[in-house]
Amino acid sequence: MVTVENVRELALTLPRSYETLVRDRIKFRVGRIVYIAFSRDETVMGFAFPEAERATLIAAEPKKFRLPRPSDQRYNWVDCWMVGIDEHEMRELIVDAWRMVVPRFLHDHPSTSVTTRHQE
Repeated sequence: MVTVENVRELALTLPRSYETLVRDRIKFRVGRIVYIAFSRDETVMGFAFPEAERATLIAAEPKKFRLPRPSDQRYNWVDCWMVGIDEHEMRELIVDAWRMVVPRFLHDHPSTSVTTRHQE
């Protein structure tokens, strides 16, 4: 199972990414924009994801992915259960989420050398 520590190890290598604690929840940001957030019990990871592709992702793997809570559905966001993803998939999700919030010139940073869903 992927853990918060696994996510932390990757997220903190990404340019401009930093960790913060908000109301007892671990979040990763670039500037003021959150691109990863964990539930308080660290069993669910929310991440930035294109709203136009959200329904397709959830329909393809409903036991792994779900809509965020109603108040967050206006954002480009999806939730996943941590037990449902492996390290490779975690890396894809994190890097894709990070790419959504950083300037385009950072997209090819060496720490992001992974095939992502948008490139396949």
